[in-house]
Amino acid sequence: MSSIEKPQDLAATVAALSARLAEVEHRAALLEDVNAIQRLHYTYGYWIDKCMYDRVVDLFAEDSETTFLSGVYKGKEGARRLYCTWFGEYFTGGKNAPLDGFLLDHYQMQPVVTVAADRNTAKGRFRGLLLGGPHDTCVKKDELPSQFFEAGVYENEYVREDGVWKIRRLDYVLSWQAEWEKGPGHSVPHLAPAMVCYPENPLGPDYILPNKRTLWPQQHVVPLHYPHPVTGE
Repeated sequence: MSSIEKPQDLAATVAALSARLAEVEHRAALLEDVNAIQRLHYTYGYWIDKCMYDRVVDLFAEDSETTFLSGVYKGKEGARRLYCTWFGEYFTGGKNAPLDGFLLDHYQMQPVVTVAADRNTAKGRFRGLLLGGPHDTCVKKDELPSQFFEAGVYENEYVREDGVWKIRRLDYVLSWQAEWEKGPGHSVPHLAPAMVCYPENPLGPDYILPNKRTLWPQQHVVPLHYPHPVTGE
């Protein structure tokens, strides 16, 4: 017959189990956050595919920043200027929907998401691969770049607002662009960093990074937000 546990031993056991339960619940919640952030970013990719830029902007926090080609667009209004005004007018003539005969598929992959212990902020790294170009029947065929590939890396920050994860900082670092027929070995990017800021340039960024990023064929390493998984460096 087992001995009866002393009150103090029982209290210690209950406290230990409660702490363990809280730890497990926290770890489960972090996994839920990772899944939610991956879903957020993948959704971004699907809306970009179909040029549904209004829905893209709705994914951003009010005080967000979007960095593209060394230019930084501030807030949701900056994101709207980049996606709805620049991209929307350029790719679809202002139509917030896919354009017949125009391919712009953005594949999002290789996610590494790190959620802060307080579960209010997070960082994420993704690789993007783009296949684009107009069909012979596309009404904007002569205005759009020819068949091309593109690849880049995202190093993003996310914030939870009223229980919902949103993009606080989207930083897309272009790796290379290439025409399908030529390949990366014989192509240079068809997009260049903006030189003039808003409002002088109605499509321009709010400011330009002090150290402009190099473009293919120059190589660069996009800093990782997380430590080396083995060495911890």
